[in-house]
Amino acid sequence: MSLTLADLKRGQQGIITDVSSNQIPLKLLEMGCLPGNSVELVQVAPFADPMYLNINGSHLAIRKETAIHILIETSDE
Repeated sequence: MSLTLADLKRGQQGIITDVSSNQIPLKLLEMGCLPGNSVELVQVAPFADPMYLNINGSHLAIRKETAIHILIETSDE
């Protein structure tokens, strides 16, 4: 089973393995949501949306409905 960004727990880290580019806004790709980049879940807003992430040193917030389209691999697997 593949993990997605939406599956991360606070403080957990992973590596982006695949991005469903037709579901991901181009702006997120330009900001570093690309395969091979490291990602860490920093904080989750109330009601679990949006998610505050650190991607290769850049901080950004994305909605959970977008995060489910970004596949990751964690060291826990």
